[in-house]
Amino acid sequence: MNGAGNAFIVLDRRDASGPAAYGESGIAALLDVHPFDQLIVLDPSSDADADLRVWNRDGGEVGACGNGTRAAAWLLFEDGAKPQLSFTSSGGPMRAQRLSDGAAEVDLGPARLDWRDIPLSLPMDTMRLDFGVNLPDGGRLEGPGAVSMGNPHVVFAVDDVLALPLAEIGPCIEHDPLFPDRVNAGFAQVRDRDDIRLKVFERGAGLTLACGTGACAALVALHRQGLVNREAVIEADGGKLPVRWDTEGHVHLSGPVVLERELDLRGL
Repeated sequence: MNGAGNAFIVLDRRDASGPAAYGESGIAALLDVHPFDQLIVLDPSSDADADLRVWNRDGGEVGACGNGTRAAAWLLFEDGAKPQLSFTSSGGPMRAQRLSDGAAEVDLGPARLDWRDIPLSLPMDTMRLDFGVNLPDGGRLEGPGAVSMGNPHVVFAVDDVLALPLAEIGPCIEHDPLFPDRVNAGFAQVRDRDDIRLKVFERGAGLTLACGTGACAALVALHRQGLVNREAVIEADGGKLPVRWDTEGHVHLSGPVVLERELDLRGL
């Protein structure tokens, strides 16, 4: 499946007897079958409609994936699930609802803003970090906001996102010692208070066509800096993602989903 171009394998194991686990070798075997950014696995849950786990293409398990959760919710809606769903995950509980146009909107829970929640390696104001990265042309990006959406993000407000050498600077940010769990690096160009152009260098995946939690983090970080409203459309390379940060602090994400094909993964 894909959500705004963000590619997934979604494995529905709700009728299984125990949770699955994937390491680098298992992920590599799946990549031989079909290229993807994240593996989404649905396991049975006693507290929700399903337990949702996420692995990046490098074999690392992560706490949240916004577009992957949308894709999983859409799949369950198409399978006859009730129009309101709940998921448990290592990043916290999440809920989903089916919209009138058939799309799935997910409530990824509250944005986490304390430096320990990101996490950072030292105390710092997450609204505007005392952190920056040098550009190859001699310029510098500074003062990103930091947000955890169940996974860590920093978001730089930039003048022209398409002019940046993201493949060069992304790994430097991802692996900086300030971020002990590594970090997803977002680069957001504010075109209007409800219109944002975004690219994200994802930890463990690199540049992808879209990042759902990155879109959520961008809205929260930019709103905290006074640059955008609490609701906006985030345009990624793969499509547009409507995001809203409600007054109770929860962040909601919707957008397009495509079921590409079904895979036979027996024997892997």
